Amino acid sequence: MVAVIKTGHSVRGIVRYNENKVKTGAAQCIGQGSYPMEAARMNESMKLNRLLYQTALNDNVKRAAVHISLNFHPSEQYPREKLLEIAASYMEQIGFGEQPYLVYQHYDAGHPHLHLVSIKIRADGSRIDMQNIGRNQSEKARRAIEKSFNLVQADGRGSQEACMPIPVVISKVSYGRMESKKAISTVLHSVLASYSYTSLSELNAVLGLYHIKADRGSADSRIFASGGLVYRILDQDQKPAGVPIKASDFSMRPTLAFLEKKFGSNNTERALEKKRIRNAVDTVLLRGSPALETLITGLRAKGIDTVLRQSDSGMLYGITFVDHSTKCVFNGSALGRNYSAKAIVERCAAAVGKKPLLPVLKRPGAEAVQNEKQPAESRNQGLVSKAAENLLQPGFQADYTAANLKPRRKKRKRKGRGESR
Repeated sequence: MVAVIKTGHSVRGIVRYNENKVKTGAAQCIGQGSYPMEAARMNESMKLNRLLYQTALNDNVKRAAVHISLNFHPSEQYPREKLLEIAASYMEQIGFGEQPYLVYQHYDAGHPHLHLVSIKIRADGSRIDMQNIGRNQSEKARRAIEKSFNLVQADGRGSQEACMPIPVVISKVSYGRMESKKAISTVLHSVLASYSYTSLSELNAVLGLYHIKADRGSADSRIFASGGLVYRILDQDQKPAGVPIKASDFSMRPTLAFLEKKFGSNNTERALEKKRIRNAVDTVLLRGSPALETLITGLRAKGIDTVLRQSDSGMLYGITFVDHSTKCVFNGSALGRNYSAKAIVERCAAAVGKKPLLPVLKRPGAEAVQNEKQPAESRNQGLVSKAAENLLQPGFQADYTAANLKPRRKKRKRKGRGESR
């Protein structure tokens, strides 16, 4: 079993996300904890109001919503009763046994999984401390539950057998086959609340997996100048298709201002999440003779998607890793200089003793910038080739002599210095 814990500002948004899944037949609310009646007898408002009422007891807690997913191995098809026992045991062991919570069983993934919705404010108004809860209480509870319920263990299994959560399983948007606004809204509700991203490029790495892009427009456009944002559907070649939809037209209003707040709240120290991706990359590269395609396939088996950012001329200028286990997104340069696009290509080439497999567009200061931006689309292949040719032309180099081979210069004695007065 793999447990993923997230906190958020909006209890309403998390409940609505799960209830929307229920309405589309992709999920079912199978149980509850600390509610006055069974989940089957409650409507959406009753479920939500119980959580909102207790949340209002402490206005100082800004991220009161708690969203937990319990993910099981594909072979573990348990009945509802056992799933509820597992959920209750887990909530009890992490300190949420007395909290009101809802249990949703989702059917939209390749593996069985539950979503638990709760709050971290107790009935007396005090706050539950969730500092390092994933590393401490959750890990301890996971191991105990695996043993007591005879579950498939997440530790010590091969990458093909590991109980690895896959992306938020929603259909890829296809222009012309579904209502555009509704399709985009479904993806946004799933991704924006579930993943941790700190820039527009990191967010687009996740949205691109579902053929969607958040677009500010070109630097000289009216949308960019006014701080606007539109969402576009992409075709199979990741090219815009159809008419863009303004962010303000969606009910959740995922505007640029909204996303920038998310960037700030997500921009916390995520050392363990970074370490997991670095270890995964290093492990695949150490297996011998990896091409870039092999690295991508190997990381995908570990639940990590690799998104390459290339210019129209095919120049690779960025790489982003989407970890569906921790729900964290990192540009390669944010993991360290050995994991930037240029370094990854060179490491793949070095492993087989060849030249880099893909051309790399080197940008000044790229290693120090985490929020990488795509070069202008108008960049012409002929200009790139000409620039590369000019760079390879021999130029003047001044004569150089090592410092230890130069004659020692005599120090000039300045007047007025060193004389006694």
